[in-house]
Amino acid sequence: MTEKRIPLAKEQLEEIARQYPTPFHLYDEKAIRENGRAFYKTFSWIEGFKNHFAVKACPNPAILTILLEENMGVDCSSLTELLLADKVGFQGSDIVLTSNDTPPEEFAAAARMGAVINLDDLAHIETLEKSAGIPETISFRYNPGDARTGNVLIGLPQEAKYGLTRDQVVEAYQIMKEKGVKRFGLHTMVASNELESSYFVETARMLFELAVKIKRESGVRIELINMGGGIGIPYKPEDEPVDLEYISEGMKKLYNEIIVAENLHPVRIVFECGRLITGPYGYLVSRVRQVARKYKQYVGLDSCMANLMRPGLYGAYHHITVPGKEDLPRDQIYDVTGSLCENNDKFAIDRELPAIEAGDLVVIHDTGAHGYSMGFNYNGKLRSAELLLSEDGSVQLIRRAETIDDYFATMRFPGSPVKV
Repeated sequence: MTEKRIPLAKEQLEEIARQYPTPFHLYDEKAIRENGRAFYKTFSWIEGFKNHFAVKACPNPAILTILLEENMGVDCSSLTELLLADKVGFQGSDIVLTSNDTPPEEFAAAARMGAVINLDDLAHIETLEKSAGIPETISFRYNPGDARTGNVLIGLPQEAKYGLTRDQVVEAYQIMKEKGVKRFGLHTMVASNELESSYFVETARMLFELAVKIKRESGVRIELINMGGGIGIPYKPEDEPVDLEYISEGMKKLYNEIIVAENLHPVRIVFECGRLITGPYGYLVSRVRQVARKYKQYVGLDSCMANLMRPGLYGAYHHITVPGKEDLPRDQIYDVTGSLCENNDKFAIDRELPAIEAGDLVVIHDTGAHGYSMGFNYNGKLRSAELLLSEDGSVQLIRRAETIDDYFATMRFPGSPVKV
């Protein structure tokens, strides 16, 4: 069981809401830092261990600065994310660009920054060479196809658009070796929000064995193995968290049995976890607008799917707390909804909660990753503010809420001057 607690009492949240109207996302700095340090300690046997935080999970400069201070790198998926990482202060090989239908300008920017470029497809070799030249270091993303299973969030590997096939992977390294690349990395990402600890041990086995195969068949020595991300978090109270100690011990055993035994040591191992690092330490704080009683009971919030897409998109579970009513019996059944003109704009369906009234605060848990970042403006909804609960207990605004002027800023109305 995982205890779902919020870091502030109702009175404190009400005080914050008086200054920063709901809805808003709130992140717990102290918990994020402690979680990151614990993650690093667990894998301390790996020389040069690093987690490249997936920027897409929580692309806020304040959060990224915290992670930079905790010796993390970043994994970027776009030019904007590269530029954000650069502005925060990440440099060189602490930045990874994982390509996916990537345009030339993104490769060029990554090369200028000295980032590690992780190619997703053989066709990217030509694009990279024309736009940025051939770098000294290159990595390839591997897709094992039907040799592994995915999960509901990422789908079956053989149906995914990502990564080189088993038949392509050795060829890719041979091509880049002939083009003058000196250092090589290997990457995979075959699951998302996976809670089965053994899955990641088997992923390590797959990559270690593939490194041996690549060395034997192409002469290329893999120096860097990126385990990807995908380590899940316990969204439901009854979920058990991933056993990181088990993963670390299993990986170490396999490293000695495969990498060391084949004289490939040392190989540096990294991850690109986003959700695991910040996910449990973000909260969407909303206020109840109305409680409607129709064929069902509905709790209507001032936030909506535009603030947290996962429940409507995936049917994902997010725990809900009503501050001040934590100890009351959960004897009511509600659908918890937003105000989008879409019937799937629901944070919860048939959820057992205490009796709720208009004006109550509601806290939705585990929004520290893929929460704000997946927001949108459908129905003209405006993205909320983001706040940081600092280690000293103060609260800082780290992103203001969007305004109507922000929404209209890129539009051209009849008679308005043309801006390019």
